[in-house]
This record gives sequence, structure tokens and C-alpha cells, in this order.
Amino acid sequence: MNIAVITGASSGMGLQFALKLNSLDKDIDEFWLIARRKKRLEILSRKLGSKTRIFALDLEKTASIEELQKDLKNNNPKIKYLVNAAGFGIIGDVGEYDMRIEAEMLDLNVRGVTLLTNICLKYMSEGSSIFMLASAAAFMPQPGFAVYAASKAYVLSYSRALSNELKKRKINVIAVCPGPVSTEFFKKAEKKHSMAFYKKIFMADARAVVSRAISDSLLRRSVSVYGFGMNIFRFCTKLMPHGFLMKIIKLK
Repeated sequence: MNIAVITGASSGMGLQFALKLNSLDKDIDEFWLIARRKKRLEILSRKLGSKTRIFALDLEKTASIEELQKDLKNNNPKIKYLVNAAGFGIIGDVGEYDMRIEAEMLDLNVRGVTLLTNICLKYMSEGSSIFMLASAAAFMPQPGFAVYAASKAYVLSYSRALSNELKKRKINVIAVCPGPVSTEFFKKAEKKHSMAFYKKIFMADARAVVSRAISDSLLRRSVSVYGFGMNIFRFCTKLMPHGFLMKIIKLK
């Protein structure tokens, strides 16, 4: 049985990945949709019109990972696609929010991604693909977005190393690194502060980002960056001192 495991599937990038993969690959026997909001997953399940399993899980918690691990063991599927799309960020300086919020961010963005990937690898084989939702924020430190950017830098580094490790198994791993994307992400991210005005210029459509990521994956690329502006930004972070770039980023 070929399955697609998609986290953060209740909205945003995870939802768009589910819709796009459903339209492109008819060999997927079942979608395993993972998110906290069960009702949203049920709506998506009806949209897909395909066989689905819904997992209303909080991936910040080890117990949720273990529950999914048991289901994988019991069903022994072939995971054709793993989409690690669950994650969140909050705009604000370090220490501005309760430490529990920063801990939750790390638990989901870093720990959850790592553990989920770990338990899924056993069920992946030649031709399988892993999509890691990182961010253009991973390319350099982000004042006012420090914890989130650091967590995505981890995802990017982890993804690229994993890509190298899995080449011998012919499993493709790609880090998806868009700039701002028009999703519900910013409803939580802008709890106290708004996104810098210049970032809004580069706001991308989630469907376009997902389409580019899938195309880049088929080309066996290890990183997918959507849009001319974000590609220029990535280039600048390779050539210019990050201290200088951080001064520019802090401009509102």
C-alpha cells in the first residue's frame, strides 16, 4: 500500500501538498493526514475524494509520535511521500513571549520533524520523497524572528544532510524554502507585531510554492526556493556579511 504522510494538513502548505499530490499521483492508495484540528482534516478528506486516514495529533508531544509509530507498524505501508509541513513562528524579540511558547515552537519545528522522519524512514524505499518545509528565514539569522529562523536553519541543515545520506537508497529529500506565503501562518505569527513592510512585497501563493517544490523534487534538487526575490535573497546571504544584512532586516 502506497501512502502519503502529510503533517500540518489542516491548512496552508500541508493542505496544498495534499491537494496537489492527489491530483498528480494516482498511485497513492491512502493519505495519512495529520494535524490538531480534526474537523479541518475531515473537510480536506472529503475534498480529496480518496481514501484517507485522519490523525488528530499534536506533534509537539512524544505520545503523538509514538501513536503514529504504532499505526505504521500495524499497517506496514510503503510511504511514497512524507511532507513535514507542521510548524509555526511568532514575530517578536527573544524573551518577549513566555518561554513555553518558544519551547513549543522548537518542539514542533525541530523535535517533531526529526522524530517523525525517524519513524517514517523504515517504510520508505527507492522512489520515495521527503518534503521538509523550511523557510528562506533559514538562510541567515533573523532579528525579531530569532527562534523561528533558527529552527528552520536546523530543518535546512538536517534536510541537506539527510538528502546526502539517502542517496544510496534513492530517496529524494528536498528542503522547501519560500519567503512569506499567504496562509494562516501569519494569524499566529503576527500576534503582537506585524511582518516588516518589505517582506509583504514577496508574499507568495501557497499553491505556486508547492508546485515549484514538487517540480524541483522531480529534478532531484535538494533545496527549492520559490520566486526571483527569494533566490536573490539566498544569493546575498551567501556573499554578504550577515551582520550587515541583519541591520537591513531590522528596518521597519
